[in-house]
Amino acid sequence: MSAKKVLFITQEITPYVPESNLALIGQKLPQAIQDKGREIRTFMPKWGIVNERRNQLHEVIRLSGMNLIIDDTDHPLIIKVASIQAARRQVYFIDNDDYFQHRLMTCDENGNDYEDNGERAIFYARGVLETVKKLRWCPDVIHCHGWMSAMVPLYIKKAYYDEPSFRDSKVIYSLYQEGFKSTLAPNFADQALFKEVTPEDLSMLKSPASYEDLCKLAVAYSDGVIQNDETVNQNVIDYAHSLNIPVLEYASGDAYADACDAFYDKVFDGAE
Repeated sequence: MSAKKVLFITQEITPYVPESNLALIGQKLPQAIQDKGREIRTFMPKWGIVNERRNQLHEVIRLSGMNLIIDDTDHPLIIKVASIQAARRQVYFIDNDDYFQHRLMTCDENGNDYEDNGERAIFYARGVLETVKKLRWCPDVIHCHGWMSAMVPLYIKKAYYDEPSFRDSKVIYSLYQEGFKSTLAPNFADQALFKEVTPEDLSMLKSPASYEDLCKLAVAYSDGVIQNDETVNQNVIDYAHSLNIPVLEYASGDAYADACDAFYDKVFDGAE
């Protein structure tokens, strides 16, 4: 049985942000998978550097208006969308005034990681999943790109496991070389608690948690892992292999989209 619907939850997409390997894959892979006949949806954070006027973003009122509670504080969820006319597809943006407006991406002007990056990742993951629920769209495969999406596998398996939209979804986490240099806030594990997610589910995180810790958490709750850069954290890849889940080794160029396309069906079918 093949996976017909693929949800892409990514950290960067060109041309909305400067080019990087992650941003280029965020743009090219969903298009290639759509061209192969699968139905897709694509999400990214509405970073403060995204030019809304030039890229013709507009708020989707029917999807906005929800508040997400993190650390006992309400955070309004704003959903925006832009159309890529030539490609016949849309990109959904997760926005919030405190987390994304008037900021750069994951680092400030001096190259320092934002202190609330962990909290932003939690908001982003939950925001995407709540929006997909509202869309009444049921993805067969959820493909997560970049550490900002690292909380998605945990939430799918522990907080949204009984939701009709995600009951049969398989989660794939793509590992990149680019991470964050500092550590997450000491209370990150407490902030991540949500619905049936317990402290035990997050026990593998050190305090404070590093990039490696966060990626291992994502891998632990994923159904498959893809190595998206030629060089990545070897400890995380070794951990993925130790779990006996499918791992797709690094592929470049045109071979990458074809490899992902076949990998989706392998993971969706539960094949080893």
